[in-house]
Amino acid sequence: MLKSKKCKNSLSSSLAIIIFLAACSNTEITQQKEEFHPVSFLTGKPGGTKMIDINKKEQSGDNMPINALLWRAALDIASFVPLDDVDTFGGSIVTEWYQSADKPNQRVKLTFFILDLELRSDAVKVHVYTQEKLDNNWVDTGQDEQLARKLEGLVLTRAREIRATSISETTK
Repeated sequence: MLKSKKCKNSLSSSLAIIIFLAACSNTEITQQKEEFHPVSFLTGKPGGTKMIDINKKEQSGDNMPINALLWRAALDIASFVPLDDVDTFGGSIVTEWYQSADKPNQRVKLTFFILDLELRSDAVKVHVYTQEKLDNNWVDTGQDEQLARKLEGLVLTRAREIRATSISETTK
């Protein structure tokens, strides 16, 4: 009787395994293809536009369109500080830490963001991060909002100058 129960258990276990394997035989195994995402040639980070798509009128994707005049103006204004990261398609410029000669115990880091296609005052945003030197260590002291507003004004003024120059050159 004990042998009969073992046979039945063994038979039902074998049957369960066969059914399981039979159910698995109909599944198709396919390899997933890697999705291609454009990479910025300046930063090497994902995002941006393929070089062949630059001249197309309709661009689709998750890149942020920016104003070329504001971009050039922001680069001009930021040029006094070494650049750390520049993302042309995303519209961001990050500088390295800058220490002026007249304030040796203070340094700043600038970030410029171009946010729109139009030349407007709210299309550029600047952040100025500050640090002070205490006992040979740099300590974050926050942001300098006043300097950030001045830099935004300089970018807008420079963008208008670039636009005025390009208009006067085309009307000659």
